[in-house]
Amino acid sequence: MEILLVGFALLLAKDQTSQAGLYFGYFILLLNILALGTLRNKLGWILGWAVQVSLIIYGFYIFMMFFIGALFLALWITAIVVGQKGEAIKRAREGENPQ
Repeated sequence: MEILLVGFALLLAKDQTSQAGLYFGYFILLLNILALGTLRNKLGWILGWAVQVSLIIYGFYIFMMFFIGALFLALWITAIVVGQKGEAIKRAREGENPQ
């Protein structure tokens, strides 16, 4: 969803911001694609955090990105917390029923 969001933000940026804003948007898009491809290792997590922070910073070019970036940051944190809880439950169940 973030890739689509950045794509639509770039459509807005081409009319509302400078070349620097467009290049920063392309950078975020590339960073997002790289993060998506590497989420199975630590580099993907680092890139994921960088994408979330970059989306909020992009608000200096497109004002609504402050809010949308904050929303996606909250979703990112929620996914990490819920994922950790799920992994803990999975480990507990595997400990109860070793096969």
